[in-house]
This record gives sequence, C-alpha cells and structure tokens, in this order.
Amino acid sequence: MGNALTRKILVTLGFLFAYRVLAYIPTPGVDLGVIKEFFDSNANNALGLANMFSGDAISRLSIISLGIMPYITASIVMELLAATFPTLGQMKKERDGMQKYMQIIRYATIFITVVQAIGVSMGLQNMTGRGGQSAVMIDPVMFTAITTFSMLAGTMLLMWIGEQITQKGIGNGISLIIFAGIVSGIPSAISNTIRAVNAGEMNFLVILLVLAIIVVTVFAILYVELGERRVPISYSRKTIMQNQHKRVMNYIPIKVNLSGVIPPIFASAVLMFPLTMLQASTNPWVTKIADLLSPGGIVFNVATFFLVVFFAFFYASIAFNAKDISDNLKRQGGFIPGVRPGEHTKEFLNEVASRLTTTGSLYLAAISTIPFIFINALGASFYFGGTSVLIVVQVALDTMRKIEAQRTMNQYQTLGNVGL
Repeated sequence: MGNALTRKILVTLGFLFAYRVLAYIPTPGVDLGVIKEFFDSNANNALGLANMFSGDAISRLSIISLGIMPYITASIVMELLAATFPTLGQMKKERDGMQKYMQIIRYATIFITVVQAIGVSMGLQNMTGRGGQSAVMIDPVMFTAITTFSMLAGTMLLMWIGEQITQKGIGNGISLIIFAGIVSGIPSAISNTIRAVNAGEMNFLVILLVLAIIVVTVFAILYVELGERRVPISYSRKTIMQNQHKRVMNYIPIKVNLSGVIPPIFASAVLMFPLTMLQASTNPWVTKIADLLSPGGIVFNVATFFLVVFFAFFYASIAFNAKDISDNLKRQGGFIPGVRPGEHTKEFLNEVASRLTTTGSLYLAAISTIPFIFINALGASFYFGGTSVLIVVQVALDTMRKIEAQRTMNQYQTLGNVGL
C-alpha cells in the first residue's frame, strides 16, 4: 500500500516538472532581449506580481505566460452563477451534471485565454527596446494568430496538468501549480536581494526586518490554520453499542479558516485579469488607471482586502454544508448537547461557521495585505509578501495533511487485509 502513496507523490512531482519545462518554452516570433529589458523595468508593478504567480513564465514570454489564472477566473464566474441560479447549482451536485459543469468551465477558460492572449500580442507589437528594436520579429497579424494559439495551448495544458494532479496525485492540482511557480522564483529573489545588499542598494537592517516580517507571517499562518472549533457530539446508547468495535468521532471539527488558500488566489485572479489587459495598452488614460491599480498602491491593497473577505465568505458557504452534517448526525443517532436535531442543529452549525469565517476572512485579508505593504515599502521582492508566503505555507500544510490521511488509510487497509 506504501507503493500507492509513493506512486501518487511521483505522479505529482512528474506533472509539476512538466509544468516547469513548459515555463521555458517561449512564444514564437518575439525578441526575448527586448522582453527581458521590459520586465527588468517593471519588476515591481502588476506585471511583476503576475510574473510571480506564473513562475517567471511571463518574463520569458512562455506559452504558459497567462498561467492558470484564466481557468481560475472561469471557475470564479461559474461558482458565482451556481450560487445565483438554482438550476446550475443543482447541476454541480449530480454526477453527470458535474461533468457538464466542468465542461462549461473549460469553454469559458478558452474564451478568457483567447481574449487575454490577443490583448498581450497587441501590447507586444507596441513594445520596443532601448535601441528602438521591436519586440515582435514577424508579421503582426501572423504573430497575433501564433501567440493566441500558443498561449491557448499552454493554458489548456496547465489546466489538464492541474486536473491530473488532483485526480491521480496528492493535493489540489491548481494550488500546487501556483505553489510550484512561487517556490521556483524564491531562489532568484534571494540571490537578487543578496546582490542588492553587496552593491549597497539595500541596507542589511532592511534584510533583518524582511526576515522578521516573514517569520511573524509564517507563525501567524500556522497558528490560525491549525486552529479549529470542536463542536461536541453525543450518540444514543443504541448507536454506541452498534459501533463498539469502531471509532466514533465525538466532535465536529470546524476550522477557523474554512476556505483555505482559495480566497487570496481568487482575489489575485480577479485583479490580474484587468491589470494584464490595462498594462498592454499605451493609451495615457489607461496607463494612469493601471498605475492606480498597481501593487503596493492604496487602491490595490484595499481591493485585495475586500475581495479576500468576500471570497472567504463565499467559498466557506460552499465548503461547509451545515444541512448535510445535520442530516448525517440525525441518521447516525448523534446530536449536539443542548441543541435539538434537524433544523436547530443546522442553524447552530451555521452560526458557529459564520463566526469562525468572520475571524478567518479578516485573518486572510490581513495576511494578504499588511505584510505586503511593509515588504513593498522596504523595497523587497513580491516573493516575500504576505500572499506568496500564505499560499506556500497553506498549500504545504494541505499537502502534508493529504499525505498523512493517505498513510492512515493505507494502514487501516493493511490491517483489514491481514485480518486484524
């Protein structure tokens, strides 16, 4: 049974390796030297932040430059529609309906990717290097067609890789792709920081402050992520007698952060979509709007804060179904002491989850913005900001939990096979 876990881990690592290889395949027809010059001068704005989430694929103008964000954006739209329209929400709950639901998300991903790819290709045609050379080396119409097709193929490959990791590997595929992209850029961010210190561009005390911010952020994340409210459960005597040889859980664990890493990822996707389109334009008014929304600015941080809070409540309402828990308890002969089974149990659980989600959403919003504000003020890299640290720590914790759960399940299956 250990071989099954090993196989899943190897499958996950294999797909993540394939993702990193794709990040080095450039879009045909571009002058990479001009692209590098452009990104060196835009490392601290929206493009720099988007580049972090793509694992430096944008700075290389890879075929996966748009990353997994179009898929996430399509998923957000579908989740909002499913919450608004009962028919679509019911489709998600049915097995055949879920397949149709996922198919709609894929078609929406294609549409968003095509729109973004066309916008990027048009922006590149107006880009020139310091020597006046154009970033595009082939016919503009042909370049637009090739870029759109290449980036569409790259995004669809990423979407497929994410789904394969979720189904055949360990952990959530989409989260792990973003995790791998951020982690892959950390060594270069560290080396650039050391180079800045050696060159006298950054004070050593600044490095100590950055390290202190990262350490405090990590401890805050671990403290909240491992926190949960345990709602006690009592079972009838008949249920206990029927399950005397089995372990019956005597509490319902409700996490402080029910929505996990999804809210900051969703918030980043919502902000990155318009910023990518605005950044590609040379119109003075559009450029001013892009600068206003640039990372580090007040508007960007306020928007991030409220989007994270919104998505925390939205996703928690999907992830935590009090009605199903209440029905299962009633069916199994369990009840919460002092609370009547059925509708009262559902209301009680919803109230507990709502209070925890309020705390969890404010925690997520604070972690996504406050460390980033300090890091940006100190002139350090995006990779040391709150959102990147939050994603890395949360995804690592979630993956470790899944590995531990798989090991526990394998042990029970082994004991069952030998008759113990």
